[in-house]
Amino acid sequence: MSKEKTKQLHKDVAPFAKSDLKKSIRQMINTILPFLLLWFLAYQSLSISIWLTLGIAVVAAGFVVRTFIIFHDCTHGSFFKNKKANDTVGTITGVLTLFAYEKWKREHSIHHATSSNLDKRGVGDIWVMTIDEYVAASKWQRFMYRCYRNPLVMFGLGPLYLVLISSRFNRKDARKKERNNTYLTNVILAVLYTGVIFLVGWQAFLIVHGTIMFVAGLLGIWLFYIQHTFEDSYFEEESEWDYVKAAVEGSSYYKLPRVLQWVTGNIGFHHVHHLAPRVPNYNLEMAHESTPPLHQATTITMKTSLESLRYRLYDPANKTFVAFKEVKPLLSSSRSAINLKPKQTSFEGE
Repeated sequence: MSKEKTKQLHKDVAPFAKSDLKKSIRQMINTILPFLLLWFLAYQSLSISIWLTLGIAVVAAGFVVRTFIIFHDCTHGSFFKNKKANDTVGTITGVLTLFAYEKWKREHSIHHATSSNLDKRGVGDIWVMTIDEYVAASKWQRFMYRCYRNPLVMFGLGPLYLVLISSRFNRKDARKKERNNTYLTNVILAVLYTGVIFLVGWQAFLIVHGTIMFVAGLLGIWLFYIQHTFEDSYFEEESEWDYVKAAVEGSSYYKLPRVLQWVTGNIGFHHVHHLAPRVPNYNLEMAHESTPPLHQATTITMKTSLESLRYRLYDPANKTFVAFKEVKPLLSSSRSAINLKPKQTSFEGE
């Protein structure tokens, strides 16, 4: 894409990169209040039926995902015009979704700055190995990578790791503001959860809140995974990497039914979000519809998104994701080459 087209694309979406106070407040009302109501009803329904409770908890999890989108917009400074308002609401919604605001804000900004860059992987994104890296890796490294990319681990253990470990601790070189925000979030959560457990008991707490947060985490990881892992996703080395291409070609348009689009805060228009992070979630669809070049982004449906589960390794030569089974011949060749190497022989008298 030429520099002229790049500038024009940014110019086309610029009008949508403006927050609307009324829309933001309305979204907080129709998201956070229903979540709190469902959360309360889930506990009340325990005396009726655990299956009813679990059903309510799953619906509540959808509102946690929508709350996370508000949190996400705040980290980009796009939900409100005022920075303090973004930081305050971001911290509050971070407590509700179990994410430390400043920590996630830093990691996510790195993700946007390095998304699809093969030379800058590792922060705020999903672990991706290229074919060459996988073939050259040790058996232990390949084993760990295969475990990581296993759906049961990624979507089963992943949510637990995110909320119980990753989001609870600071990096070693974190700045004071980031450290304090993480500490504050952890203290608030400890006080709130202790109070809830005191009122309803730890069993009820695990059944209701555990289910809500686990399902929400699973959905969140799935959305993030599917928006960057599709067959012809864009990845390039630093020398060839282009921000606009990484946004439009390295992020998908996840076309969801209207209800799910609403629940997920339009994050399916991920290509628009990566192109212009300052566009608030309620303007993403309008930006997409009003900008014809963005219609060229890879479109994924709920049905076709399931195909992405088999994409595990990236093939830079052919610009595509591949499955593990497609790399087996290369692993066999690599082992054969090692076995054919002449062994050093020791002779007496040398």
